[in-house]
Amino acid sequence: MTTRQTTDDLIRDLAARPAPARFHPTAAAGGMASLAALGLGLFFAGLGLRADMAGAWQHLAVQAKTVLPALLSVIAIWLALRSARPEGHIKAWPLAVPIAAALALALQRLVVADGPRLAELMGNTAMACLASITLLSALPLAAGIVLLRRAAPTRPVQTGALLGIAVGAFVAGGYALHCTEDSPLFFVSWYGMAIGLVGASGAYLGHRFLRW
Repeated sequence: MTTRQTTDDLIRDLAARPAPARFHPTAAAGGMASLAALGLGLFFAGLGLRADMAGAWQHLAVQAKTVLPALLSVIAIWLALRSARPEGHIKAWPLAVPIAAALALALQRLVVADGPRLAELMGNTAMACLASITLLSALPLAAGIVLLRRAAPTRPVQTGALLGIAVGAFVAGGYALHCTEDSPLFFVSWYGMAIGLVGASGAYLGHRFLRW
C-alpha cells in the first residue's frame, strides 16, 4: 500500500466517524443540579425539612447556612465550567467571598458564645451531617465528571476540584434545610469539611478521568 493510499484511507476513516459530542455548559450545570436536587428530594421525603423552618428562617445564622453554600456553589460551578475549556483561564478569588463570610460568622460566634464552645462545635449530628452531604454528592459529582470529559480541560485536577466544591456546596445548602444545628461553629466546620472532602474527591476524579 502506498503512502497516498494510506493517507486517503485515514481521511476517509476520520470522515466516517461520528462528530464528537458538543459540550454545553448550561446543560451540564443543569444536569448536575437536577441530580443533586433529586437526591435531596429523596432525602427530604425520608427525613423531611426541619419542623420549625418558618420561624427559624428569621435568624441570620439559619439563612447563612443555606445562602452561603448556595453562593459558593454558583461561583464554583461557573469557575469549573470556564476551567473545563482548553483555553480557559480563571481566577479563584471569588470563592473567598462566601468562605470569608462564613469564617466571620464562626469567629463572631466564637467570641460571643456564652456556653461550652466545644459542645457547639460538635453538636449532636456531626457524623450524620458529614456522611449525608458527602454521600448525596457522589452521583452528581460522578455525572459532572462524565459531562466535563467532553470539554477537554487542560487543568483536570483544578476542574475536578472546582466541580466537587460546587456539588458539595449545593448539597450542603440543601441539607441545611433539614439540619437543626444552627451554630456557625457547627455548620461552618462540618459543612466546610464535607465540601472539602467532595472537592478533594473531585480533584482525584479529575486527575483520573479528565486528562486527555
